[in-house]
Amino acid sequence: MGLLDRFRPRRSSGGGRPRDDEAYLREWADARIGVEAFVEPRTTVTETTVVFVAHDGEWTRRRVGNPNRAKKLARSMRIPIYDVQLVGYPNRMREHDARGRALRKRERQEEMLRQLRDKDR
Repeated sequence: MGLLDRFRPRRSSGGGRPRDDEAYLREWADARIGVEAFVEPRTTVTETTVVFVAHDGEWTRRRVGNPNRAKKLARSMRIPIYDVQLVGYPNRMREHDARGRALRKRERQEEMLRQLRDKDR
């Protein structure tokens, strides 16, 4: 082990992980309607990933190894696939995240009010 080895990212051998991710994506897409795939490029930190986005903006992201594997997966599932660098992310994905943030904020506020009311009793 070299002096700086602990700071270098470790490469996995690729065990069964891609198959697990693929199975998860298939199950996720089967449980939703209007699913589209968006391929994200490899970076220095992550491998190539694919984002599945449902009709309501709900989304999930998993590693796929390379763009060709993502294309093959999407084609086998008969869902549209896009390059996120060319088309960007769909607005419904951002709107879904914004709704989730607003709901969580409201829940926190209601919980704080409940605690204050209980404290006053």
